[in-house]
Amino acid sequence: MEKEERKSDYPIHELFLNRWSPRAMSGEAISDKELFTLFEAARWAPSSSNLQPWRFIYAKKESEHWSKFFSLLGEFNQIWCKNASVLVCLIAKKTDNEGKPNRNALSDSGAAWENLALQGTISKLVVHGMAGFDVEKTRKELQITDDYEIVHMFAIGKHGDLSTIPERMQKSEHPNSRNPVSSFVFEGKFKTN
Repeated sequence: MEKEERKSDYPIHELFLNRWSPRAMSGEAISDKELFTLFEAARWAPSSSNLQPWRFIYAKKESEHWSKFFSLLGEFNQIWCKNASVLVCLIAKKTDNEGKPNRNALSDSGAAWENLALQGTISKLVVHGMAGFDVEKTRKELQITDDYEIVHMFAIGKHGDLSTIPERMQKSEHPNSRNPVSSFVFEGKFKTN
């Protein structure tokens, strides 16, 4: 399948256009150095009051934890994640150091996720986020306490051939476009479409 070229309406760094979420992965292991380079990028995300509320819980494919993480995924995601090298759950601490609500926990954790995803692009790795997993089972199986919000899961791996995923998934295995800036940026007050 031919790669669709993304174009921005305003000048931005090509890194933002090159980041996308493929599903085709090789199944090849990634090293701890490759993995922790991604986590290092997440470490430097913006953080309100420097609370750094993000936490990453992971399982490498060859580890004893893999089957537990894999069982958390929905059936659709299991089809292609079987070729991932690592599965990760991102959670966010909902309170600050004094136990008060941290209303920025999700946005800060999202910033950490984006740093990680962009570093994945730089490192020529697949980093694909997922909402299709059992949240309550995840909380129980990964022993996540109630003071943490489960944000999402994601898969990391090396790029693979399209033949590693079913034909129905192959059709969407290309970068997609985005809504124009004018559809989500408003001057002075919010406007509904």
